[in-house]
Amino acid sequence: MAALAFGIAGCKPLPPSKDPSLFTAEEAQGAEVYRVYCARCHYPTTTQGLKGPGLQALTKVKAMPSGAPPTDERLTQTIKYGHGMMPATQISDDDLQPLLAYLKTL
Repeated sequence: MAALAFGIAGCKPLPPSKDPSLFTAEEAQGAEVYRVYCARCHYPTTTQGLKGPGLQALTKVKAMPSGAPPTDERLTQTIKYGHGMMPATQISDDDLQPLLAYLKTL
């Protein structure tokens, strides 16, 4: 898994996640949304997998583990409709934007 993380990052160390004490209100709300919808399958601050891949630096790499670029549109598509082994997530639009803001802190 570590090899995959370095491969995704182009053999460079991944940038650290933003310190939670520095979160904006939207990012903090997104962290709570993450805990409700995502934490049971994804670690947020490592590339180590749980049931799904770890999400550290997800929006800072050229491609997500699926190979797709980590744009807001692609992330939204994957979250709402699933991809591969990831099931669709029943998430409201009010929760989606803060979640995307939080994912960018990882």
